[in-house]
Amino acid sequence: MLVAAAVCPCPPLLVPEVAAGAASELDAARTACIDALGVLAAARPDLLIVIGPADVDGRGPHPEGNQGSFKGFGVDLDVRLGLGGDLGASVERPLPPSLAVGAWLLARADWADAPVEGLGVGETLEAERCANAGRELAARADRVALLVMGDGSACRTLKAPGYLDERAVSFDTEASRALAAADLAALSALDESLAYELKVAGRAPWQVLAGAAEGAGLSGRLLYEGAPYGVGYMVATWF
Repeated sequence: MLVAAAVCPCPPLLVPEVAAGAASELDAARTACIDALGVLAAARPDLLIVIGPADVDGRGPHPEGNQGSFKGFGVDLDVRLGLGGDLGASVERPLPPSLAVGAWLLARADWADAPVEGLGVGETLEAERCANAGRELAARADRVALLVMGDGSACRTLKAPGYLDERAVSFDTEASRALAAADLAALSALDESLAYELKVAGRAPWQVLAGAAEGAGLSGRLLYEGAPYGVGYMVATWF
C-alpha cells in the first residue's frame, strides 16, 4: 500500500556539478526536494520506488545497485540507485537521466531507510496503463513510498527548450493544483496528447502515482513551483 510520495523535477541541472555557474538558480528547488525526501523517510516505508520518464533503452524496472552517469552532460559524475544490489550487473543498462537525478537526490539526502528500486516510464504511456502500473507498485509491499521524477511543460517562455506555447502555463497550473491537493481524478485526466505537444515529461509518472494512490487517502502539499529555464518544475509531498 502506498504510504507516502514525493514529486520532484528531473532536469540534470538540478545537480550542481552539471549546472556549474548557474547552480544557485535551482537552490530553492533542491532544498524543496530534500525536504520532500524527509517526508518519505518519516513514513518508514518497506520499499521505495523511484519513477521517472525514460526513452526506450531506459524503460522498465531498474534494480537496486543500478548505476547512472552525468558524463553525457559534460560531468564525470556517477550515481548509484540505493546502497544494496549487484553493482556489477548495472553496467549494461544504466539508469535513464530522470532516475539518475533521483539517485543523486537520495544520496544527497543520505537515504538508508528502505530498499530502493527504479522504474523508467515511457512519456507516451497511456493513462490507463500508467494507472495499472501504479496499482501494481502499491501492492509490492505493506508500506510503499514513491519518489516521482518529472517536469512540467518545456514551453513556458521564448527561450524554453520547446519555445513558447500559450497553453503551457494553464496546463502546469492545473498539474500543480492536482499535485498540491493529491487530486487523483485531475491527474488521471491530464490530456496525453496535449502533454506531449507541450513537452511535459512528468505526465506519465504523475499518472502512475495517481494509480498507486487509489484508496490510500493521502493528502498533498506543494513545496515548490517555478519555471526558471522556461520549464515547469514542481515539488510536492503526499502523506
